[in-house]
Amino acid sequence: MGINNEEAETYKNKGNEAFKSEKYEDAVSLYTKAINLSENDSRDRATYLKNRAAAYLKLKEYKKVIKDCDESLLIVPEDPKALFRRAQALESEERFEEAYRDAKTIFTVDPANKAIQPVLSRLHAIVQERVRKNAQTSSKVDQMFKLAFEISEEKDKRQKAMTNLVVLAKETAAADFMIKNGVVQKIQQLLKVEKNQEIYINAIRVIGQLCKKNVESTVTVIKVVGIPWFLEIIDSDIEERVNAAQYCLQGILNTFSGMDTKKETKPDTQLCEKYKSEIDTLLTCLTYSITNRVITGMARDAIMELIMRNCHYSAINWAERFVEIRGLQRLLEVCSELEEYRYESAMNITPSSATIAAACLARIYENMYYDEARERFNNQVDEFVKDKLLTPDLESKVRVTVAITSLLRGPLDVGNYVISKEGIMEMILVMAQTEDILQQKVACECLIAAASKKDKARAIINKGVEILKKLYTSKNDAVRVRALVGLCKIGSFGGDDASIRPFADGSTKKLAEACRKFLVNPAKEKDMRKWAAEGLSYLTLDADVKEKLVEDRAAIQALIELAKTGDQSCLYGVVTTLVNVCNAYEKQEVMPEMLELAKFAKHHIPEQHELDDPDFVNKRLTVLCKAGVTTALVALSKTESHNSKELIARVFNAICSLQELRGIVVQQGGAKILIPMALEGTQNGKKQAAQALARIGITINPEVAYPGQRNLEVVRPLIALLHPDCTALENFEALMALCNLAGMNETTRNRILKEGGLSKIEQYMFEEHIMLQRAATQCICNLLQSEEVIKTYEGKNDKCKFLYLLCQEEDMDTVMAAAGALCILTSVSKDCCRKLLDCQAWLESLRVLLANPNKEIQYRGTYMLYNIISGDKDIAVRIFETDVMEILMALTKLEDPDVKKTVELAQKCLNTAESMGLIRKPDENVVLESLNENEQGEEENED
Repeated sequence: MGINNEEAETYKNKGNEAFKSEKYEDAVSLYTKAINLSENDSRDRATYLKNRAAAYLKLKEYKKVIKDCDESLLIVPEDPKALFRRAQALESEERFEEAYRDAKTIFTVDPANKAIQPVLSRLHAIVQERVRKNAQTSSKVDQMFKLAFEISEEKDKRQKAMTNLVVLAKETAAADFMIKNGVVQKIQQLLKVEKNQEIYINAIRVIGQLCKKNVESTVTVIKVVGIPWFLEIIDSDIEERVNAAQYCLQGILNTFSGMDTKKETKPDTQLCEKYKSEIDTLLTCLTYSITNRVITGMARDAIMELIMRNCHYSAINWAERFVEIRGLQRLLEVCSELEEYRYESAMNITPSSATIAAACLARIYENMYYDEARERFNNQVDEFVKDKLLTPDLESKVRVTVAITSLLRGPLDVGNYVISKEGIMEMILVMAQTEDILQQKVACECLIAAASKKDKARAIINKGVEILKKLYTSKNDAVRVRALVGLCKIGSFGGDDASIRPFADGSTKKLAEACRKFLVNPAKEKDMRKWAAEGLSYLTLDADVKEKLVEDRAAIQALIELAKTGDQSCLYGVVTTLVNVCNAYEKQEVMPEMLELAKFAKHHIPEQHELDDPDFVNKRLTVLCKAGVTTALVALSKTESHNSKELIARVFNAICSLQELRGIVVQQGGAKILIPMALEGTQNGKKQAAQALARIGITINPEVAYPGQRNLEVVRPLIALLHPDCTALENFEALMALCNLAGMNETTRNRILKEGGLSKIEQYMFEEHIMLQRAATQCICNLLQSEEVIKTYEGKNDKCKFLYLLCQEEDMDTVMAAAGALCILTSVSKDCCRKLLDCQAWLESLRVLLANPNKEIQYRGTYMLYNIISGDKDIAVRIFETDVMEILMALTKLEDPDVKKTVELAQKCLNTAESMGLIRKPDENVVLESLNENEQGEEENED
């Protein structure tokens, strides 16, 4: 044990050294080793704990500070250092009353402690102010209670009172007072009789706010109302009410898991473990409600979205548990429903239900990341299909086919696995050939979904094209439009390769015209227009069809109006059509060497259509944007499908590639929805959204493009583009946008630093690419308005030296930015001034700046030089030993009014040197004598 004590003491001493060297993370690690070797309840352990707390305090990990101090104070009660550190952490956590309590204890134990006296005074003032505010708050809450929960009061007064309670619930003191005074019970009783929807929805929001980030309040709320109450309030046909209830349930899950409404937050594993039972109970109840026959379709969609958001491994990681409790069967039941055909056993669904269920299945399958889990998933799907087909009636066949269609639109591998099973494809083809309209419709839909890969498309070309052609002659429009989409999809499997045409020339145009007739006809049902849009999504890979569609304003407007409905089942068709028209799909880069090799090997080489040249694409983008496509994309962006979000981001990025269209995107709400897309989704989707945001940030004032909190939220996606995997264009655009953001305010600059932006931006100053180097230097120039950044340039590094060297670059804009950065640094830091002489070519840098033909650079050079020589004679001596004095004298002789400020600064530099005794003005008599001597000398030479 003695050896352990010695070893622990060694680690403590090393920790102290690391702490003094400001290596706080190393200090934490060393103190932790000392703690692990120490005896429980020993005074040494208490010392190690409070030392680690000091390191955590420097790292701003306040919860850990409080925890270590708590443990230390259990061993040595009333230890002033532990109390002081805990008080600091509590104050930073805004737990002022507790901080004040600790400060008072220190003062009682050690009245002579001078360090605690200002802290005590400050905390006393804060606590007194909070007591006063709390008294006001409690009075406000009482007043709102009387108005909001009294049915006999006027409607307007009650509505306003409930709205005020939502705002008050955001304040900790008010929320505590509300819970103590039975607000949860009051709301529970009120909602049983409340008829006013605005009051009803705001009452739900009050509960949501009370549960937000407060575990104790959340536990209290659930204890009072129970989970079934939440399932009751979500059961509505009113969208706003369903959204409020969904938000409330998500808030509860976030509180128990440590997540946040912000997309990028990750769950706290310790919290998840602690509240595992509560999370499991809530998600299980939601899972069982998926197939509740009596709830509304809107409520069902909201429940599936909640499952989808929280099952992923990046969230609560509940997918395997979902499969375990047979949640897949419930989702497949929803997938097997038909909105337009009601069986006796049918449940309420919306047009988006099947799409949401398919996306949810895809998200669950994404989490089956090992073979055994995938096998369990497939087995449950097999079981569902077998159970349905045990009874060979029409309903079972239809339900199975519709469910397979959803699988093909969700987890495609599972859908292909099912459809490849013996007898399944044959069953679907037989259904397609019957005279029954319902069977024809569902069989067509399944064939369309199955033709997703070239091999499947070829199989359907061999077996199903004649069937689809026959169905296209049906008198029923619903069957005709589905058969049309099937033919469109098969006809497009050559993609944008102009040399592959599965059907005869001109067929795709005829198919497109047929789709158009369905799309623009207002007499047709929305379902048919949706299918027509899906048909176009395949045909618009053909450049001829793209051009014809863009010229058809009625068809474009019909597409946009269809999208504005926000119906998720329309999403794929509309967005894919737009991606194709904008040429925003992934393009494979063809290397010339590989092209030659392919020709030699007689391989097929894709050909680009002449109508896909940039000029035509730009014209199409302009037409779409001016027709209002942004509003359509905003409406569709509510989807939970990451792949769909990627498609939306691709269209936005393509539109933002044209500078003149960026303002329209911002005006119509595009920037607002691009931020969450850039934070969550597929890798390509996030990159596309981030690039669109960067392009907006370059052209439009960031205060207009990203108002309020958005200018902080946009920083992370922009910094993500400063990655070696991104293209030079993406890097450049991100740097330009960050440069504009850095010029906004200190809060935005701090966010750039917090996200690790400084080091990433600085890397691009070393780039050989002129544009990247220039953009990075300009960005640094703006960031230097922050004191934190200036401190990094004052440290022991070559950052300043590199800026001095950049002044010798050929690119004038880079020199301008480097000189601007140095003007800022030299005006506030003498350390940065002295670093000039660390640069071997310092004289050349000064000459370039002072004698530069660019007037602005010349001004910046003289300004910087004045800062360097002011108050530092040693540097001034070195500088004035050179020809700098002659350059300055030449500058003072300039008569151009545009360089008046430069002339004044050059004169100031000379005056400063004169005041230091480094130079002196020539005496006039001495000058005349010198001139006479020179003249005499010349005469003698002549003799």
